[in-house]
Amino acid sequence: MIFYTAADEERPIRLSEATRLFAYESMNGKYGDDAMKNTAVALDHIEGFENLSDIDKYDIAIREIAEKAPIRVCEYELVHGSASLGLSINHCIPATYKGSPIFHSVSHLTSGFDRVVYEGIDSYEERIHKKLENESLTARQIRFLKSLLNVIESMRIWHKRYSEVIEMGDMPFKKAENFKEAVQSLWFTFAFMRLCGDWPGIARIDKILGPYLKKDLDQGVLTLDEAREILASFFIKGCEWIRGETPLGSGDAQHYQNIILAGVDEDNKEVANEVTYLVLDIVEELGISDFPITVRVNENTDERLLKRVAEVIRHGGGIVAVYNEPLILNALEKLGYDPKEARKFANDGCWEVQIPGETYFCYVPFDALQILLTKTLNLNGEYKTFDSFEDLYNCFIENLRQDVNAIYENVVMGRFMNTEKGYEYKEVIPCSVTSLFTKDCIEKASSYYEGGPRYTVVSPHIGGAPDVGNSLYAIKRLVFDDKIISFDDLMKALKANWEGYEVIRQIALNKYVYYGNDDDNGDYYTVKVLDDFADIVNAVEKKVDILFPAGISTFGRQIEWAPFRAAVPFGYRKGDILSGNASPTPGTDELGATATIKSYCKIDHVKQACGSALDIKLYPATVKGENGTNALVSLIKGFVKLGGFFMQIDVVDANVLKRAQENPKEYKTLSVRVSGWNARFVTLNKEWQNMIIERTTMGV
Repeated sequence: MIFYTAADEERPIRLSEATRLFAYESMNGKYGDDAMKNTAVALDHIEGFENLSDIDKYDIAIREIAEKAPIRVCEYELVHGSASLGLSINHCIPATYKGSPIFHSVSHLTSGFDRVVYEGIDSYEERIHKKLENESLTARQIRFLKSLLNVIESMRIWHKRYSEVIEMGDMPFKKAENFKEAVQSLWFTFAFMRLCGDWPGIARIDKILGPYLKKDLDQGVLTLDEAREILASFFIKGCEWIRGETPLGSGDAQHYQNIILAGVDEDNKEVANEVTYLVLDIVEELGISDFPITVRVNENTDERLLKRVAEVIRHGGGIVAVYNEPLILNALEKLGYDPKEARKFANDGCWEVQIPGETYFCYVPFDALQILLTKTLNLNGEYKTFDSFEDLYNCFIENLRQDVNAIYENVVMGRFMNTEKGYEYKEVIPCSVTSLFTKDCIEKASSYYEGGPRYTVVSPHIGGAPDVGNSLYAIKRLVFDDKIISFDDLMKALKANWEGYEVIRQIALNKYVYYGNDDDNGDYYTVKVLDDFADIVNAVEKKVDILFPAGISTFGRQIEWAPFRAAVPFGYRKGDILSGNASPTPGTDELGATATIKSYCKIDHVKQACGSALDIKLYPATVKGENGTNALVSLIKGFVKLGGFFMQIDVVDANVLKRAQENPKEYKTLSVRVSGWNARFVTLNKEWQNMIIERTTMGV
């Protein structure tokens, strides 16, 4: 059984042979192939279905899923419940009518699983019935609350079906009393949400489970080795959608949701506990990437934890990332969160920050490079001319402002209608499964989409900012400072994709130092663009009570955007893959990881409150052994001290990836970091694989 690693050292062995076999079989598609045989439940037999209200359709679908989804119990699993309908992978509720999915599902959120574990779902039912006694409820609110009861009843049906096959106990309906019950409660709830097509993040699994493990260890009813086996089953079950032969695309990243470790709790006490280390043990041994891990790091983080994080990172796969906790807390408080609330923060699907179980979240990505090339320079038509660089820059900023304002009007205000009572939510698709596990939805008798969560967050996410910064710097130097080429001729060169202008292209590529090399001049416009973008976002006049924070991301969209981008002023041609997230344009960062981190940390990330990611790729040889571990620890500490936001480090050898490209069957479980998620490399199509390979790999 091979669990791939980028390091020369073999992965450690701590788990039992049975658990390792379970992991190996799961990661190689044994159970995923079975899951894909059943894609959805069909609702064609429901008389008059198409004439029903949306919420009636939804309730029927959830009940049918609970009654008919295949029950699957794997030979070596220690926690039970399986998301056994394949359509769930496609962001859909796995229920069809006349061959088509009836509703999209909910993702990019983190649910409130802690309450399920601590209180049990019976307590939810009691709160709903109590709320229904309120005579002031509208008919719509009453219908919503009854839909929540339908979710609970459906979970009971699903649980009963499992209980006929294997001993299930009362989880998750009763509060957990020990570690195994807590893990079972967490998994079963998460699996049911996944079964219904919703993809919630899990938040701080060590904070949720840690007290249960401590209690069991103190009472001598469980050992750390036994606890590791139970928790490993949770992680392995997360691989249950992996197929033997995954169709090539953007990878099997759909099989994941993020987990947070460590940091401080609401009372400012350090969270890290034995569960923290068990999670790192499991990831280090198995290389499971389906639950990407982000560790909250601060100035008081224990050296032992930093070392374990570094040891896991060394094996490659990019599974463990780092949050700069103090900076993020500062950003959230400036955004308006109470400090105690801010300390609860987790991520959603990638690194976007939210309060788990309390947040409606939506991000809106856009390509800032397209704004520069298409709107400001108008390269698709008669290109514009500018008398000065300042005029050009101001034009770009105005174009950027227009796009941000359009996001607010179209995405935020598009969810509301203006009535005599003020702004009210429009009709939205039902989402009772997610709503049930979102705090305040019961109390407000309002769904996840209708203001039920405590916080509503819509975040514009800028992409291509380093490419914009490099383009502006190149224009300034080539045209206005060094006068190497006229503005007109540069525009002609770009429209010609640099054909016939090779000498100038080489000057643009090689004469100047661009973002990512700790050069103040080269970094200046990337930093300035992002600073101005945040100011534009923060200045938007809000008509409704929501949070509208800035964020930075591409999430791999540089591939999607590439065909629509023209050539750029710093020498790259049309179709070239450019920067990802807040990372340097591939090939422009020449001085290693430390210089790249210093450039990135010149950005005021406090203003980018929704998230800003830096991607770092390292050669395995540079992080080998004890010295390599210590180098990684120093890198993480420096990142926090300098004011970074989120750093994902992948240790990878491009030669290994090329071999995997040529012999995919020999590298089926080899994981790589794509963006805010991981994917098995061989499930990426050639275009995505090449993007990963072409990323600059550095030393520390």
